[in-house]
Amino acid sequence: MPSAIDLPWLATGVVDVRAEILALQPDQPKLGETLQRIATNRLKPSEAVLFAKRLRHLRLDDANFAPLSPISMAILANSTFDLVIDELPAAAARHGVAAALSAAPFDQVMQSALDPSSEVNRAGVDVVLLAVDHRWFRLDNGLAAEPNKRLTEAVDQMTTVVNALRSHGGHTVIMQTVPVPPLPLFGSFDARVAGSQRALIQKLNTAIVAIAEETASVVADIAALAAQVGADQWFDPVSWNLYKLPCSPTCNALYADFIARLLSSVRGRTRKCLVLDLDNTLWGGVVGDDGIDALKLGQGSGEGEAFLAVQRMALSLKERGIILAVASKNNDEVARGPFRNHPDMLLHESDIAVFQANWLDKPSNLEAIAKQLNIGIDSLVFLDDNPAERAQVRAALPSVAVPELPGDAAWYPWYLANAGYFEAISFSQEDRLRAESYAANAKRAEVSTKARDLGDYLASLRIELQFAPFDAIGRPRISQLINKSNQFNLTTRRYTDADVLNREQDPDAITLQVRLSDRFGDFGMIGVIVGMLSNDAAGRTLTIDTWLMSCRVLGRRVEEAMLGELVRLARQADVRRIVGVYIPTEKNHMVSEHYTKLGFALTEKQDDGTCWFCLEVGDYHYPSLPHKVSYLGEAPIAALIE
Repeated sequence: MPSAIDLPWLATGVVDVRAEILALQPDQPKLGETLQRIATNRLKPSEAVLFAKRLRHLRLDDANFAPLSPISMAILANSTFDLVIDELPAAAARHGVAAALSAAPFDQVMQSALDPSSEVNRAGVDVVLLAVDHRWFRLDNGLAAEPNKRLTEAVDQMTTVVNALRSHGGHTVIMQTVPVPPLPLFGSFDARVAGSQRALIQKLNTAIVAIAEETASVVADIAALAAQVGADQWFDPVSWNLYKLPCSPTCNALYADFIARLLSSVRGRTRKCLVLDLDNTLWGGVVGDDGIDALKLGQGSGEGEAFLAVQRMALSLKERGIILAVASKNNDEVARGPFRNHPDMLLHESDIAVFQANWLDKPSNLEAIAKQLNIGIDSLVFLDDNPAERAQVRAALPSVAVPELPGDAAWYPWYLANAGYFEAISFSQEDRLRAESYAANAKRAEVSTKARDLGDYLASLRIELQFAPFDAIGRPRISQLINKSNQFNLTTRRYTDADVLNREQDPDAITLQVRLSDRFGDFGMIGVIVGMLSNDAAGRTLTIDTWLMSCRVLGRRVEEAMLGELVRLARQADVRRIVGVYIPTEKNHMVSEHYTKLGFALTEKQDDGTCWFCLEVGDYHYPSLPHKVSYLGEAPIAALIE
């Protein structure tokens, strides 16, 4: 029986890990991809330590870790967290992030948070992890005489730290839920005794989630992780008494991987698409050889029910917005047969956004799937029972997540779920609609082939736009877009949830969130603008700090409508000119002429390619566009037209 402690979804024995780590050089091509490929192996503790040391040296040599996303994190802990920190750089690289880590002194949580001159607050890190347990909250195993007072004190303690960190550094805070030690006083009755340790910790964990909602923080559900591996496995009294370790050393790699998934999600690197093999992955048997009737699938046999569970897992992921695709070495018509004709299939053709069944190699098909969906290859997770196919994909496409799988398909859902590829720190209506949105794109493409011209095509779509400033409801999706968007992103600046909240509340900021729907479906939020107001001798200026859009809506003249709304807001704020900035990256060349096309004049170009543009607000005239526009509590489209 597998244990999450062992990270069994990672490959082992594929490469000489130690030799590969030692061979890493700051100027080597595709360094980031190599780091990620190494990290997708199941590393020994000594190999993880070596990886962390080598990464620090490479950082000192100004190495380029692209496509890994950089992130800095400080850890405040009431325990000796060093062994977990040793595992974190490799775990982060595995999930697409290059993590720079620091830690406050042992058990200096409150002091480091409250002191504005502390190393944590001065460092300006992106994320702070509050790695505290029941001991820090003084929730010992005795029976609390005043349980409500004890709980209030614990909640106030956490709230004080979070608010201090946010006020001093604006960090995104990751708060951990608190595992319950396996030391019952009453047995099963503990949960019903208000002053018991179990009852107090359970109520505290509910409060921690509420604090996270109020402060735009992130929750690491360590209580659930400890429950999964077992409290007796998680808690090690010997290690605590001798070294003050937060958990049993056997759990360090899993603990680090759990935190790394959240860092990946903070940076918008969560996977978007599950690509499925067919034979012996979605059903038992080979459909081309055995025929549909002989496939093992359905109720009545353990093997058939195991493959039903795989399909049920895939459908559950689709319901939360994960795109499903197929990559199978098969004849297309034969591969589609079970979807169309097997009575026990839970998945249908309509659930699959892209269906690649041919005799090409799997890496080529995965690249084709990413291209057709217009997503990065690093957005894919590939599920395949064949170890040779898995190894080929890992070698050719190291940014694709490929979990190891056991011989028994009954464990496939467990391996996929526990690998953490689809870790989320928010969930919005846009996320829920994502899978349907990609399917609807195929219908839009069909309409475009029949339209006479672009205007005819856009009119036929019956596009509706909704504009609104940043708000609490849209905040998770706004943060998600800011951290995920790379191609249609003029500056590629990254904002945490806390940063978005600060912009939302800043009187000198003009913010805009844009939603789009058409006759085929609802895209949800597809665009974000952040502009900062300033004054000088020439008058008031609005500088566009962030302008990004989802690439799914390109070619619909949405950027023109967004500029029109921005100009309207600028005029309300007595702005005389709007300044736009383009900062080139490896991925955003497509928007290099964005401002020029919108009528801005180029005013400055720096040696690194950064360009500054200017638009005189008084000279702007709103164009005729085929969109229907609405506002949250504001005027209709006519208000835009001068």
